[in-house]
Amino acid sequence: MGSYRGLVRGMIGFKRCQTILQPLHRSSPQLIALSRTSASGTVFNRYLCSASTTSGGQSNTKTLPKSDSDKGKGDSGSGKIDTSEGQSDTKTLPKSDYDKGKGDSGSGKNGSSKKDVRGGPVSWLSLILLLITGGGIVVYYDREKMRHIEELKSRTSSVKTGPSVGTAAIGGPFKLVDHNGNIKTDKNFLGKWTLIYFGFTHCPDICPDELQKMVTAIDNIKEKTKMEIVPVFISVDPERDTVEQIHDYVNEFHPRLIGLTGTPDEIKQVARSFRVYYMKTDEQDSDYLVDHSIVMYLMNPKMEFVKFFGKNYDVDTLTEGIIKEITAHK
Repeated sequence: MGSYRGLVRGMIGFKRCQTILQPLHRSSPQLIALSRTSASGTVFNRYLCSASTTSGGQSNTKTLPKSDSDKGKGDSGSGKIDTSEGQSDTKTLPKSDYDKGKGDSGSGKNGSSKKDVRGGPVSWLSLILLLITGGGIVVYYDREKMRHIEELKSRTSSVKTGPSVGTAAIGGPFKLVDHNGNIKTDKNFLGKWTLIYFGFTHCPDICPDELQKMVTAIDNIKEKTKMEIVPVFISVDPERDTVEQIHDYVNEFHPRLIGLTGTPDEIKQVARSFRVYYMKTDEQDSDYLVDHSIVMYLMNPKMEFVKFFGKNYDVDTLTEGIIKEITAHK
């Protein structure tokens, strides 16, 4: 009878809880069903009904009173759940959208004070990487630049001075008169190395210096190599440089120096074939100067152009340069 009365009282308590639960369930209820087993093996259900309302930012909780059977029983752990003989079955109803949006705001002070902390746009690591990359690019560019300069220097230094591939279009047939009045052509110089200089007998300083340098060089070459070079002087002032004038002039420098002159047209033709520039300057009657190229032309035994030597060559460099060219063409 005692067990039957306890069961009836539990049923009455359940009805009361259900009556209170129905209006609360409509506003996001939370229903927790707790199962416990009595000493006699009868299962009693105790329902804790709670409902949270968020009006005014506060939550209202209603808890059903315990039944008399629960009060009568000696629950030493009144706030605890006995799971020694059975398992506790806990069911939580899902929160409503309203509770999801605002129920979390009261979870704690730390939750509302948390902020999304992000680093600045440029960190120390990225700045260091940028500096390292930029420095590497600068170093690479400098090395490539120096390498390119070294390549250019090596190419320039590796160019061998001497006869170029092919024959320059310098020289050609000519017909002139020597200082003895004899007709001379380019064929008269075949079989020997020839050194030709263009000038004029009234030249104040440059022509005498160049002719002296030329005849001294050919004497040095004969002494060193036992080879005779034919020195030739061609006038670019045919109006004043007659045969007699040329004769007296060349004898002042060397007995083997050959002087050539001719008509203005003949001189113009031979100068053009050797790419020689000449022009009268400061002309006052018969007193004038002639501006002309200061170059010596080395011709091989076939009267083909080999190399030219400018005013920057002294006697020694001219001597060595001619010997070098002759040796290379043997």
